[in-house]
Amino acid sequence: MESRLAQFASLNQKDKATAYQSLLSEILSRDDQSNLAADIHTLIDNVVNQESIGLVISRSILSELVKALSEGKVKDTDLRKQIVEDTLSIVQPRIVSYEEQVNSLRFQLADILEEEEQWSDAARVLMGISLDSGQRSLPDEDKFRVYVRIVRLLLEEEDSVEAERYYNRAALLAHNATDKVTLLQFKLCQARISDYGRKFLEAAGRYHELSWEAEIDEDERKHMLSAAVTCAILAPAGPNRSRVLASLCRDERTAELPSFNILLKMFHDRILRPNEIKEFEGTLKPHQLAKIAISSNDRLASAVDEDDQASDPTISTRKGPSTVLDRAVMEHNLLASSKIYNNITFRGLGALLDLTPGAAETMARRMIEQGRLKGTIDQVEKLISFDVLGEDDDAQGKAGGLGDVEQVEEDTGAPFTKRWDMQIRLTAANVETIIQHLTEKGLVSFGTVQA
Repeated sequence: MESRLAQFASLNQKDKATAYQSLLSEILSRDDQSNLAADIHTLIDNVVNQESIGLVISRSILSELVKALSEGKVKDTDLRKQIVEDTLSIVQPRIVSYEEQVNSLRFQLADILEEEEQWSDAARVLMGISLDSGQRSLPDEDKFRVYVRIVRLLLEEEDSVEAERYYNRAALLAHNATDKVTLLQFKLCQARISDYGRKFLEAAGRYHELSWEAEIDEDERKHMLSAAVTCAILAPAGPNRSRVLASLCRDERTAELPSFNILLKMFHDRILRPNEIKEFEGTLKPHQLAKIAISSNDRLASAVDEDDQASDPTISTRKGPSTVLDRAVMEHNLLASSKIYNNITFRGLGALLDLTPGAAETMARRMIEQGRLKGTIDQVEKLISFDVLGEDDDAQGKAGGLGDVEQVEEDTGAPFTKRWDMQIRLTAANVETIIQHLTEKGLVSFGTVQA
């Protein structure tokens, strides 16, 4: 190999191009490829680093090598990977002169690494591609495709921070994109980034939207629907989550999911017990089970009073939720309890949530501040009073497609009497509905009363 390359040095530029191309073709066509990587290394090193060889010749030889590798003339994947990495290391000091060839080699290396499920390494290779150079700038459509691919690879490695950086770059080009598949991948990345960033309400809406896309495979759509339900369950309790829960409950497909029972209980504001969420916890991903740090102020406010501990040793010593799921369930149970009780003591709420009285008060206070719970706190009496006179959460009615329904109620002047009358009215309406269904099915009949 060395002797043949030495002979090429005396040739003119035109003959050199032909000689080097013939040598490259000869090396690639050998049946015995045991020395293929070493011979290509010697050839590329000679072509790139020899001053007597013009840039036009070296570029053409590199282009021929890139073309041969892309056409699969080197069958062995490990060998092809070694050649690509070796060629990139040789060309790196003079990368400006061989930008187009280097970009093609990086795309090939990223494909190989992705097949080997080396997500992070594949993403790093794509990051090294120059997309906005002075010599050859890629169209916005191609840039968008590269950025989305980088985001997707980083999310496979669960590197959501770096993925969000490249997602923001892709978002600037999304309006120019026309390829349907790439746009769907972009939307999925958007949902997953919201999921990893614990923006569960936002993620649930985006997953649910994607689950209706006909271009996506049926199994994938079912997986996205399941992810939407999971994120809705983990979302902060409040009116906004109730709207998402209503939308999911109306979707007939959710009845087939394992998490449907929890979804239904949350939608109907029923208190969840620890044994009910054990099975659901096993389906969560690591970032959805992340530990939650309690601030020093909350820790101080959640401390157990010594008198309370002495009078009632059964008081819980937990000072706050420990995981994302823990917090979601506690906040839901707190919201559900507001539908059951007019008021509740700090100690009673703590027993319900398995928290110290102070921690229960802190959680209720935060939800009231954020507008997710209607009520008042009396710290002297250590009592939380829920707002039973405020408008009911309009999420269920409006999300169900009914819009604003005008209700005319008699003003009795007494708040508790008014609530009692409403409960009687609802109970009577439910009984009437049950009797109507039974009558239609012929299960009951009403005879005439004879005088």
